[in-house]
Amino acid sequence: QVQLVESGGGSVQAGGSLRLSCAASENIYSSYCMGWFRQAPGKEREGVAIIDSDGTTSYADSVKGRFTMSQDNAKNTLYLEMNNLKPEDTAMYYCAAGESCSSLSLTRRWGQGTQVTVFS
Repeated sequence: QVQLVESGGGSVQAGGSLRLSCAASENIYSSYCMGWFRQAPGKEREGVAIIDSDGTTSYADSVKGRFTMSQDNAKNTLYLEMNNLKPEDTAMYYCAAGESCSSLSLTRRWGQGTQVTVFS
């Protein structure tokens, strides 16, 4: 069973930047759909960014132009570069891996999450 470990969260002032990392226990990026999700207190989990096994990326409208996802296959690591952070970006961020991007939110492969807090 592949394991995912997120890191890089923290507290930052609005307008600042953070880079999240998701390290996988094995090389899965060439065969899995990978993504970042977030969940704020009292809200449903939402998709932030997804990258398919062919490298195709998609982003939620709320983060387009501010967040960039990338991967380093040699390190089995997925990244989420977050710039111009806003208070509404405050949430627990999770990494996920699945066979299909269309059903990624239903995958059983999740990391433990990393907290991002943006203060004004």
